[in-house]
Amino acid sequence: MPETHSYSQADALVDSQADSLAQAQAAPEFMQIQQAFTAHLRDPDQQPPPAGIEDRRLRIYRELIFNNVASLLEQGFPVLYQCLGRERWQALIRGFLIAHRAETPLFPELGQELLAYLSTAGALRPEDPPFVRELAHYEWVETALIFSDAEAGPALADPNGDLLDGVPVISPLAWNLSYRFPVHRISAAFQPHAPDPEPTHLVVYRTRQERVAFLKINVVTQRLLVLLREHSHRSGRDLLNSIALELQHPRPAQLIEAGRSLLDDLRERQILLGTRRL
Repeated sequence: MPETHSYSQADALVDSQADSLAQAQAAPEFMQIQQAFTAHLRDPDQQPPPAGIEDRRLRIYRELIFNNVASLLEQGFPVLYQCLGRERWQALIRGFLIAHRAETPLFPELGQELLAYLSTAGALRPEDPPFVRELAHYEWVETALIFSDAEAGPALADPNGDLLDGVPVISPLAWNLSYRFPVHRISAAFQPHAPDPEPTHLVVYRTRQERVAFLKINVVTQRLLVLLREHSHRSGRDLLNSIALELQHPRPAQLIEAGRSLLDDLRERQILLGTRRL
């Protein structure tokens, strides 16, 4: 039988480097110098610098690039940094600089680029905590909400409307999220080794005071918020009746009355804006 060969990551890396080398050789000399310079800044251990540049000067650029990126991302992912520790964090940032090609030049979106890198094979080591990707996403959500251009003003809803008989309106600045790990509790002192038996459901939202907060919710509230997103024309009472049918609740009226209090609480927290205007 002929020998089979699987196309590995190493093969892909060799082909990529060969393509880059071919492009660099075909480019004008100044572009070759630029490409060699930036490749060296990303990966100083493996990529030689352009000839004729004093190492003392190169070291200034190497440290400037690495320290700025590491510091900026540390501010956006403080808990992740604490959990990984300084040495592993620096290794993660070095891998990010070497392997990832950002699609945006905007600093506020750099965290999203780190998320994209973390989703790739090879970004994490076997000894890394199993919650790294979920924790990173949870921390990124706060930044994304802070910089979001979405509006949650009174024009979107009647803030005093009847949430049961009217159509509740969810704030576009309220994100309904589910994680395998209790990401809101993770810290340097609490690092779970396995997911919880049940998912953790959270609403992370930005208030009118420009403060980002979170609310841990149960599966019924999570289901209600999903239905409110999917059925933006149905009343609160109608949706609560649907949930009662799904749960085969023996006393639907009791669930609806509890739902009234829940809807009021979500409005008080600014997760709901009120009811749809006629």
